[in-house]
Amino acid sequence: MRPIIEFCASNLGSGTEQLKQKLEQNPEYDVVEYGCLNNCGECYLRPFAMVDGEIIAAETPEELEAAIAAYIKEQEAWDNLEID
Repeated sequence: MRPIIEFCASNLGSGTEQLKQKLEQNPEYDVVEYGCLNNCGECYLRPFAMVDGEIIAAETPEELEAAIAAYIKEQEAWDNLEID
């Protein structure tokens, strides 16, 4: 199952627009932009996205990209354990 990565349009000004566009190019991900993800406190503090419903936040867009990749990798590892 492909991870769903959600971005808040209001947070795109935090530098996540380029990250969103980059992730959209990966056919392994479903990337969605919403006007609001109802996480206003997080939205104005730092770059963030939701991955499969979990908030992933970081201080910079580059750190957010790494955190998203790590989260997805961790979830895939758990999924593989459950299948075995």
